[in-house]
Amino acid sequence: MSDLSPEAVKHHVKVYVRVFVALAILTMITVTVSYLHLTIAAAVLVALLIATLKSSLVAGFFMHLISEKKIIFAILALAFLLFLTVLLIPVLSHP
Repeated sequence: MSDLSPEAVKHHVKVYVRVFVALAILTMITVTVSYLHLTIAAAVLVALLIATLKSSLVAGFFMHLISEKKIIFAILALAFLLFLTVLLIPVLSHP
């Protein structure tokens, strides 16, 4: 059974609040960047970088992947590589 002491609960709540604040700040940065006059490629790159940070926070803390074993990280890395491959197919196939 997990540790349900009041100190442990307070610690987890602090972590979740920090992750929430980080996600809110990254969302504000995303909105701010959308108003900049960037090229399409730069805008997509910045948006993907911010989305990657946000998804890493969600996966790591809310889905508890940050404390999982190496096999979980290997599967996650494989999924990410497959995602990048699918993402790059249209870019590489365009003349």
